Amino acid sequence: MKAALNMLAIALTAVLASLAPAAAADPALIAAAKKEGQLTWYTTQIVNQFARPAAEAFQKKYGIRVNYIRADSNEVTLRIQNEGKAGRVQADVFDGTGATAALKNNNLVAKYIPQSADRLPAQFKDKDGYWVATNLYVLTPAFNTELVEKGTQPKTFQDLLDPKWRGKMAWNSSVTPSGGAGFVGVVLAHMGEEKGMAYLRQFSGQKITGLQVAARQVLDQVIAGEYSIALNMFNNHAVISAAKGAPVEWIAMEPALGVFSCLSLTAGAPNPNAGKLFMDFLMSEEGQKLYRDADYLPVDPAVQPKDPALRPGEKTFPAIFMTPEQVFDNLPKWGAIYKDVFR
Repeated sequence: MKAALNMLAIALTAVLASLAPAAAADPALIAAAKKEGQLTWYTTQIVNQFARPAAEAFQKKYGIRVNYIRADSNEVTLRIQNEGKAGRVQADVFDGTGATAALKNNNLVAKYIPQSADRLPAQFKDKDGYWVATNLYVLTPAFNTELVEKGTQPKTFQDLLDPKWRGKMAWNSSVTPSGGAGFVGVVLAHMGEEKGMAYLRQFSGQKITGLQVAARQVLDQVIAGEYSIALNMFNNHAVISAAKGAPVEWIAMEPALGVFSCLSLTAGAPNPNAGKLFMDFLMSEEGQKLYRDADYLPVDPAVQPKDPALRPGEKTFPAIFMTPEQVFDNLPKWGAIYKDVFR
């Protein structure tokens, strides 16, 4: 992988001492947002897990209604692109792992970093002002604990080559970080082009099933016993399901692929002030605690995940983190390799 990938090492605990105190939202912004009275949020977050509780908490605090529409990152991108072409932008804010980078090229993203994000490390904010990271997504394998005896699960990329896993693994076949394309990306970044491609060609012999559904639904099928192992899953999703009694456990594959879920203000938003205030709310300590309470991984170093083992670091496991721009620039290549090698 080219040096331009600029792998990001996340050392969250080291920056705690430099954090600035949280600031209250600007009264003028609050007044302007309340005058608008509502906002529309296109989100990739799970509705019951986070989107609904976050919308309700914001409405309770400010009396401003949040209309949320849930879709994956590719769908969010396409929806806003179509609205932009039609001159009828509906979303005020949106999130996702790659939507901002794609939409910037169509002039559909406004520059805005909320004041509440000032205290966060620079790596979680776009230097050009187009996005702020709300939470981390860490992509690892997960396995059905009723089909795979604990202790026998694959722990390394080489372990995945064991013939006993042939035909028993599945992943999302879409060109997305949380699918086969993202797996290609982390392998190339970790092993380099030559060794990485050799590994991928060998791995293709494992007959991984590509499912045209979101990564969350791939995990659901593994939980249901359709497959033994899900590849490139959000590790917190496995924890959420396990807490509800599902037979699933995530694997701290070394290294994991890490991406940011980023929040942006839509250019030409019908309710820009309400959108800005909502962004400020999600990046505040109060908002970051909502991510934590939903078993997500907040970017705020002062807000520890409910399960600290989920967040990469020196005391847990390594991860290769990529910015939205790096993901956007490289996904076409990863997708082409995935199509050539695995289909």
